[in-house]
Amino acid sequence: MSSLDSEALVIRLRAAGCVFAEAEAELLLSAGVDAAELESLVAQRISGVPLEHLLGWTEFRGLRVAVAPHVFVPRQRTGFLVEQAVELSRETEWTESVIALDMCCGCGALGLAFATELTAEGIRVELTAADIEPAAVACARRNLAPVGASVFEGDLFEPLPASLAGRVNILLANTPYVPSEAISRMPPEARDYEPLVALDGGADGLDIFRRVAAAAPAWLAPGGYVLVETSEGQAPIATDILVRHGLTPRVAECDELGATVVIGRR
Repeated sequence: MSSLDSEALVIRLRAAGCVFAEAEAELLLSAGVDAAELESLVAQRISGVPLEHLLGWTEFRGLRVAVAPHVFVPRQRTGFLVEQAVELSRETEWTESVIALDMCCGCGALGLAFATELTAEGIRVELTAADIEPAAVACARRNLAPVGASVFEGDLFEPLPASLAGRVNILLANTPYVPSEAISRMPPEARDYEPLVALDGGADGLDIFRRVAAAAPAWLAPGGYVLVETSEGQAPIATDILVRHGLTPRVAECDELGATVVIGRR
């Protein structure tokens, strides 16, 4: 397409409320589709379909990660959780390798980034992942195949092999943490196109967090860590929950990304 077409596309996307219209236009134009297919993609984007679902991928910590319709799109702020997990793994001398679990894995972006970054540093990672959404599990299996991860479908820890209990060094848990009453105020591209189970955290947004915290001690190895993203306002309650389950808590925050991660150590 010509630069004039590109400019027109930016105008259309901006009029539809796309904050990053220039970047989105560039990605759509580079999708390698003909004019009719491009128009279809643009019309869907304007109607609210997430750009990542249209492209079939998103970028997360420098990696191209496959996503699909009805699969939660990982947020860039969640890269801070991965960063914290990587730093903890560098600081701690595990026996042979890092045993990691990506809980509520969605498309598997967190586990993929974690394993990729540590492997590049010569640190061996044995990764397991789980999610309750069939579409997410199918997507995660594609993304995590290169790092040799096993991906299980089911409710939190229920589908995991018993042999993993008491062995997990790093438990990444990007649990849903939006309070139920706030779902209706979310952007349409999240509210209407991502699975509710990946967004709705119950009355105060911490229902799934509570379940993860309660089960974590049985799955963590001595000295192991559970890392969960929350909002800044939820962090004090989340740390109290960790304490009640015998975990030593701390909170890490990144102002640049607007990210809050609650960390519990067994």
